[in-house]
Amino acid sequence: MKTAVISGGNGGLGRALADELEAEGWHCVLMDVSITGLQATARRTPIKVDLTDTGALHAAAADITATRPSIDMVIYNAGVTQIAPFGETTADSHRRVFEINYFAAVEMARAFLHPLRQSRGTHLAISSVAGFSPLYGRTAYAASKHALQGFFTTLRSEERAFGVRCLIAAPSFVATNVGRAERGDDAIMRPGAAADSMDQMTPEDAAKIILQGALKGRAFIPVGRVARLAALLVRLSPSLYEWVMGRNMHAREPTK
Repeated sequence: MKTAVISGGNGGLGRALADELEAEGWHCVLMDVSITGLQATARRTPIKVDLTDTGALHAAAADITATRPSIDMVIYNAGVTQIAPFGETTADSHRRVFEINYFAAVEMARAFLHPLRQSRGTHLAISSVAGFSPLYGRTAYAASKHALQGFFTTLRSEERAFGVRCLIAAPSFVATNVGRAERGDDAIMRPGAAADSMDQMTPEDAAKIILQGALKGRAFIPVGRVARLAALLVRLSPSLYEWVMGRNMHAREPTK
């Protein structure tokens, strides 16, 4: 039985990815800072861990590697967003977004590097439209996703010699936390709960597209109509894309 490790496994998209893989005969290890509501089954192992705690992350990865026959796919799904103009954010909050969205993924890749080489498996990074283009009101989020894509596209060139694939999925707006838009003083919040989202997809639909692309070995998987159009427009005219995106996102800003 193949094993997939999914960070952010207790979120809407994480659960949907696990459901899809388990239905195809995989065993899924779901890592999250909270595993409330997740039940261990013959095909599912929830692991509670703070991914920004490097020691705890590596210890959890070692336990997973020791108990599973192989690690065949690691899905880097954990993340947060920050919705606020740059001038209203702090350096500490910017770093916090990077700790969760980028550095935790890098350390997770380090922890599972050799197990994936042994299985000739797959790194699957869940990025965003903001990973290849600007996204109004989300400077830290966009920067962290750009960094994530830069890391995994470069890792791809290094790991190809070991038969390991590094794939990137870029969803637009996935409705993973509708009604759960808890927003702290630092404007960091759960992904998928923003009031300015457009053309939202369900986690289930997004998971199907992501895994169909991953199982076909597609290096880049745009997820959703907005993501596909954005990828095309960014290639054709970056300045036009920035104008269209800024106008549409600004129009959807919640009134204060």
